Amino acid sequence: MSASTATTASTASTAAAAGPTFRLPQERRLVTEVPGPRSRELQARRAAAVASGVSSSLPAFITDADGGVLVDADGNSLIDLGSGIAVTSVGNAAPLVVDAVREAVGHFTHTCFTITPYEGYVAVAEALNELTPGAHTKRSALFNSGAEAVENAVKIARSATGRQAVVVFDHAYHGRTNLTMALTAKAMPYKKGFGPFAGEIYRMPMSYPFRDGLDGKEAAERAISAMQAQIGADSIAAVLIEPIQGEGGFVVPAEGFLPALSQWCTANGVVFVADEIQTGFCRTGDWFACDHEGVVPDMVTTAKGIAGGLPLAGVTGRADLMDSVHGGGLGGTYAGNPVACAAALAAIETMRSLDLAAAARRIGAAALPRLRALAQDTGRIGDVRGRGAMLAVEFTVRGSTEPDTATTAAVARACHDAGVVVLTCGTYGNVIRLLPPLVIGDDLLDEALTVLEGAVRAV
Repeated sequence: MSASTATTASTASTAAAAGPTFRLPQERRLVTEVPGPRSRELQARRAAAVASGVSSSLPAFITDADGGVLVDADGNSLIDLGSGIAVTSVGNAAPLVVDAVREAVGHFTHTCFTITPYEGYVAVAEALNELTPGAHTKRSALFNSGAEAVENAVKIARSATGRQAVVVFDHAYHGRTNLTMALTAKAMPYKKGFGPFAGEIYRMPMSYPFRDGLDGKEAAERAISAMQAQIGADSIAAVLIEPIQGEGGFVVPAEGFLPALSQWCTANGVVFVADEIQTGFCRTGDWFACDHEGVVPDMVTTAKGIAGGLPLAGVTGRADLMDSVHGGGLGGTYAGNPVACAAALAAIETMRSLDLAAAARRIGAAALPRLRALAQDTGRIGDVRGRGAMLAVEFTVRGSTEPDTATTAAVARACHDAGVVVLTCGTYGNVIRLLPPLVIGDDLLDEALTVLEGAVRAV
C-alpha cells in the first residue's frame, strides 16, 4: 500500500468510526401524490425516449438520496427499503465513497487495467481475497456487473476442470446476458422471446422449506441424486447457487443444504460457486451469506453492494482455479474501473468501521418479529423469511400455499403511495422483499414497517 493510500484509509477509518452522518433529513415527507406532477412530466419524456422494455417499479424520478431516504423531483422524501436492489448498503452518497470518488476522478478515469494497471484494482482484489470465506490462497478478477461475474465464473470453472455441464437451481436468478439467462429460472420477464440460450445448463430442485417441507439433508440428497442420474459427476464443471436466492423469492435453504452440496462437489472435483451478488457485503448479517454455515466455496461472485452504487463486480476463488485461464482470457475494457475501485475500497472501509454486519443483524431482529406477528394476524402471508437485512414476506391465498400475486401487487402499490419504496420478487410474483440500507436509522425503519403493516391490513 502506498503512503497516500495508507493515509486515505486511516482518515476514512477515523471518519467512519464516528457513525453514519447524513446530508438530508432522515424522514418520510409527502408534499404531493407519488408520483407527483414533475415526475409525471419526466415520465412522458421517458416514454418518448427510452425503450419500453426498460421498466421501473415506481416512476418517481429521484433527484437526491442519502442514508435511508430518496427525494423525488416533486420534493417527496421516500423511505428506501430497496437500496437499488441491495446496492447502496452503505447508504446513498455515503461520505467516504463520495470523497474517494472525487479524489480518484480528479486524477484519471480510465486506462484499461489490461493495458496499463493501477493500484486500486490490486487493492480491491486483495480485499476480496481477504474477506471472502476460507483461508486458502485466492485470486480475484474484476468486472462490471453481476452477470459478467457469473459468466466469467463459468468460464473459469470450465477451463479448470475441462468439463462442460453447469448445474443451477429452481427459482435461480443469475443475470440477463445470453449465458446467464440460461442459468436463470424465471421466463417472464427475463427470458421470454430471447432464445435460443447457451447449452449444457442443468436445473435441479432447490431447498424451499415453505414449499417442499424437506430438511437440508433431504433436499440435498434429492438434488445430488438428480445430478448423478441425469448428468454424472464427471461431466459437471460447476454447481452454481445463491446462498439465499434473490429474484426467485428470497428463498432461504434449509440448514445443511449448502454444506452437503459443497461437500459433494469437493468429493467429485466439481467447482462449487456461490453467487453472493445480492447476499454479499454484510447484507445477511455476515460479510457473506456462506459464512452462516461455515461453507467455503471454490469461487464467489460479487457485485451490487461492493462499491456503494458504482458499477463493479468480482470473481474470487482458489488460486489454482483462477490461474487456470490463459493470459488475456479474462478482462474487459471497463472491468475494474479505477473510480469504481476507489468507491469499493471506501465502501468496504465503511462496512468495517460501522460494523454493518451487526447493523444488518439488528435490522433483522427488529423486523422479523413484527412481520411474523403480521402474518399471524392477517392470515394472508404464507411465509416470513430472510436473514439480517434481506427479508421477505410471501403472500398466499388464505389457508394454502397458492401464490397471491394480486395482494402482493396491491400492498406494494399502497406502500409506494404512502412514501415507502418496497420491491416485489419471486417465481410467482407473490413476494415483497425488504433490502433497507444498512445505515438506516431505527426510527425510520420503524416507520417504514408501520406503513407496510398498515398496507397489508388495508388490502
